[in-house]
Parts: sequence; C-alpha cells; structure tokens
Amino acid sequence: MIRPHPTARRPVAMLRRVAVAAIGLTLLAAGVTATPATAAPGGKAATTGSFVDSTPVPGGFASWSELLRLQQRMNTAAARITNAAQRSANSGFAGIVADPTSRQLQVYWKGEPPANLVATARATVATQVLPAAYSQRELMVAAERLRAAAGNKITTVGPRADGAGLLVGTQDGLLGATALAGVPVTVQTGVAAAPATRWDDTAPWWGGGAWRNTATGGGCSTGFGVFQGGVARMLSAAHCANLNVLATDPTGQTIGIVGTRNTGTDTLLLAGSSGGRVFNNSTNAAGGVVSEFSNQVIGASASQVGNFVCTSGAYSGTRCSIQVKARNLCINVRDFGTVCGQVQAENTTRTNAVGQGDSGGPVEIVNAANTLQVWATGTNTAIDDTNTAVPCTGYVTAGRVCAWRMYYEDIFSGMAGVGASGVILG
Repeated sequence: MIRPHPTARRPVAMLRRVAVAAIGLTLLAAGVTATPATAAPGGKAATTGSFVDSTPVPGGFASWSELLRLQQRMNTAAARITNAAQRSANSGFAGIVADPTSRQLQVYWKGEPPANLVATARATVATQVLPAAYSQRELMVAAERLRAAAGNKITTVGPRADGAGLLVGTQDGLLGATALAGVPVTVQTGVAAAPATRWDDTAPWWGGGAWRNTATGGGCSTGFGVFQGGVARMLSAAHCANLNVLATDPTGQTIGIVGTRNTGTDTLLLAGSSGGRVFNNSTNAAGGVVSEFSNQVIGASASQVGNFVCTSGAYSGTRCSIQVKARNLCINVRDFGTVCGQVQAENTTRTNAVGQGDSGGPVEIVNAANTLQVWATGTNTAIDDTNTAVPCTGYVTAGRVCAWRMYYEDIFSGMAGVGASGVILG
C-alpha cells in the first residue's frame, strides 16, 4: 500500500509514506514534513478544468472525448452483462475487456452465453464473444485455494479477464503455483505493493486533498465524499490511520476522527463534512503542475479491464493515461495484510501513476459527455515500488517513491467495506 513521506515517510506497499521490509506491495502514505514543491492556491479552487486535455490521447483517437464516449458505451454494456451473470448461480461468465483502443468489447464466456444478453450488448457497442476455459466463479474459488496454500508467498491473486486462469504476483517466483491452484497460473515475478493532498482545503472537504494522521504525522489523500447512514463522510485508505485517530489538513484544520475502518478493503471514513468535488490539475510534459482546479463528481462507476482512468493524489497530482490490467484481485501488502476488491492498473507511458502520499486518493473516470465531470471508480492503495519505480511528479517530487504500476480499491467494494451507501454528487 502507499505510505506517507519521511518528510512524507518512506512508502511501503501502500501510498502512505513509511519504510517496510517484508515482501508485498507498498502502501502510499507519506511522512509529515513534506511540503509541496509547487504551491497550490489557498482555500477552494474556484475554477474548473479538463485535466485530460494536457495528456496525449492513445489509440489513434482524435480526442479524449472520442475515446471516453466509446469507453462509456463499453462500460454500460459490460455492467449489464456482469449484473446478469452474477444473478445466475451457474453462469459461464469469465470476464470482460473494455479497451477502447481495440474498438470492440470482448466478452469471455465458458460455454454458450445467453443470446439475448449478447444481442443487448451489441445494440450498445461492437461486441465479440470469445471462449473461456474457466468461469469467473471457478477462478475465484481457485484463487482462495491458492491464497490458503501459498500464504504470503504471493502478493496478488485474482482471475484473468479472459478466463484462462489466475493472475498471480510474487516477489521471487512461486514454484508449483498451478498445482496449488488447480488451474493455469500466469505469474508476474518481482511484484511488490506499497502505500502511496491538496494542501489547504476547508469544509466541506473535497477528494484529492492532503490530510495528516495526528498520531504519527503520516500524510495521505482524501478520496471521495460518501454517505454513511445519511451523513456525509470522507473516504480514504485504512492503512493511513487507526480508529479514533484525529485527521487534520496540513495547516492544522480539523477534518474529523477515523470513525469507521476496514483493513480487508483498505478503506476508512473520516467523520468530517464532505462535498461532491475532487481536486485536479493540468500538467506540463514533465508532469509538473500547471494549474489547479476542481471537478464535479457525478456518480460511481466500476472500471473494466482495458479502461483508461486517472488518479488525483495530493502529492503526485493528477495523472492520466493509466489503463486497467486486472480486477477482482486480492493483494498481499507487507506489514498490513491481505486486501481484496483491488484493481491493477499501469501508466501506459511508463511514468508516474501514483506514489507515496497519494494513499486513499481518488481514481476517476472522466465523463465523455463533459470532461469537466468525473465518475468515482476507486481509491489508491498500493504501488509496485520494487520493479516499476519511476521519478515522482506533481507537488512533491523529492524524497518520495512513485511507480507506474498501481493498485486501487474498487469504489463499490470499498464503500461496502465501511457501510457507505453512495458517493456525494457535486
């Protein structure tokens, strides 16, 4: 997960910054003395902006809006298929790849999928049905079997979207993984996960802002405003603080205590008034902050394999060109434990995706119809700092660890873990 900074403290597998030695992913929290190299305007960002426009568009699309419109149609069709498959105890559904650069939705199924389901998808977007060796249900059972047998020898495990077997991450390799799982295993060797604001926010608190653990001085990022029992709360990462710890912004303003915490989903809720907006910024070619603004949250959306997402941590700032590679993963974060409901994503430019201090920060899908709006899709948990470390970008570039491969908690899984009923809309 991403840990705090040593002045943002050294990260582990989480995005907070703190050093950790065991095998696992690094958290994204950060240490206490880190200050932004690029000054953010005080108080609320009064303006809004489109942060994707400052990054190159992949796949030969004329604009990000064109890519995102296709991605949105793919995700709509994918959600219908996934929801229908989950209602059937004997579904052969294996997974979906919704990569807009391929120009078609790829649906993997063991056996024959329901014809009406495929027809409905094709009415929305070009859809290809491909055979799968295993259903998603079979692979989830196999993943649990492997976790039980291998323990902390693995850092990540979950079903491949094509239904061919499991995707397993290890630090040093795992002999006999296929035999232990009972299904084919694709091993990513040398995988480790570690923890990763803006700097002067006020209530109602927005996502992508910096907050401090007053017990340890560690720094993390706010995620999305959510409702719990009809009351506004702020979502962030569980590895950032324990229950009843007081959270403040970097200037010392009180946000609230940690009122709910679930380590199994790496999510917590800060008991502070929260709003339906997130901080973002445009960048130059080197990833430096050009201008800061805020964007309206218009809902929550699951991200599919192949999707392009953006992150918005308080330390790294807004980062895009990040593509989802796997979902439904359980990851083993050193000195923290197992976290499920995780999504693996990689920056396609092999530059910073997130880093220490970005823990708990927003992962967004930009609205194709209006790129000034975003969908909440997750919160930052961890990075692979051992094998994919790259120079940090954004507000604090020195004294941190950043990476192009990251892990984040799915928004729906994360909210369920802390009893949140939905995101606050802007």
